[in-house]
Amino acid sequence: MLAGTIREFPKHVSLGSLSSGLIAWLFGVTGPLLIVLQAATEGHLSASEVTSWIFGIYVIPGLMTLLQAFVFQQPIGYAFSIPGAVLIGATLVHHSYAQVIGAYIVAGLIILLLGLSGVVERVMRVLPMPVMMGMVSGVLLPFGVGLFKAVVANPMLNGIPLVVFLLLSFAPGIAKKFPPILGAVIATGVVLALAHEVHTQGVSFGVAAPHLYKPAWSVSTMGQLVLPLVLTVVAIQNAQGIAVLKSEDYTPPINSMTRWSGIGSVLNAFLGAHTTCIAGPMTALLAGSESGRKEAKYTAAVTLGVLSVLFGLFAPLAASIPHMIPTSTIQMLGGIAMISVLTDSLHMSFVATFKKSALFSFLITVSGVTIARIGAPFWGLVGGTCVSFLLEKGDYKKVTNRELEHPPGDLPEPDSGERAFETNLN
Repeated sequence: MLAGTIREFPKHVSLGSLSSGLIAWLFGVTGPLLIVLQAATEGHLSASEVTSWIFGIYVIPGLMTLLQAFVFQQPIGYAFSIPGAVLIGATLVHHSYAQVIGAYIVAGLIILLLGLSGVVERVMRVLPMPVMMGMVSGVLLPFGVGLFKAVVANPMLNGIPLVVFLLLSFAPGIAKKFPPILGAVIATGVVLALAHEVHTQGVSFGVAAPHLYKPAWSVSTMGQLVLPLVLTVVAIQNAQGIAVLKSEDYTPPINSMTRWSGIGSVLNAFLGAHTTCIAGPMTALLAGSESGRKEAKYTAAVTLGVLSVLFGLFAPLAASIPHMIPTSTIQMLGGIAMISVLTDSLHMSFVATFKKSALFSFLITVSGVTIARIGAPFWGLVGGTCVSFLLEKGDYKKVTNRELEHPPGDLPEPDSGERAFETNLN
């Protein structure tokens, strides 16, 4: 029951889950926010429009993260579409803000309808898990590589936290009681303070005053934005989150996750903000081993949700945060937090069946190719699945035979997430 989950929450909270939630939040409020600010600059948006946009992309996903974390007790993290923000910046150059908002609404309604139809869950059941994890590994790989780029860029500032992390990880007894990632965060704070690398000049303080915007309808704008936004949410961002949760032995409520992405996108639209989605890399951080036991990892998502809501409420200050500490430091922390997640995803990609198709999915995603304004993760899924049909038909038979010999009694039914939602609310 939902009330029981809330009562049990303090018992499940740990330093590890708080640290994972904090790292996921730091990831979401630095680099991704800079992309939004850049898009707003390209579109010549006013300060009030930018503030409302920031409010929408943090408060609405933050509230949905809290809802799904408590209802399903899973580390599900909602955020905004980063590729979508890039696309919107280019669109605002030639289309009005009201027309772009109209496209947001249409995209959100389509995502909602896909969630109601159940088609997304059926597709996810067909896709081979190694192909999905190959795509996830390709998405996460740059974060791991970024760790060492950050250390090379500033060996003292970013190297000391990495050394602290490795030393704490070397002692399993200490690591169980004091998460290595928390040690890295504390070391980062100390080093930043000693090096005078925390910059507060030009920081604006104030509470956000979001606005409600009236949409305009343009076939041209919808033709440019709607399909890429829908595919980015459903087939890239949400697919990553679903694959990560499955890899951690969760049964993700796919239909519910899709529906709430659509609902959040529509709500965001009226605030001048773009599409809401499951945050793949952030969910990977929340679901990592640092967050504690499987049944307690949802508390990391709660931490993320609370911090996201607070961040959005203080949107004028939020716009200044990415400039307060070095970008390389955030890159370093994200890379450290991603180590165990990337290890698990690579293992699941290549340990058993569908190795060739998983490799194609991984390589296409890493390549960063964009076709028809749709990003590489989507084409990684498409390419990997096609290769599985062409080269690895025998693996489908192996998987089918294994399921027949060992039928999983806890496989989710199509509406299992919805029944869990109803049960928890009672």
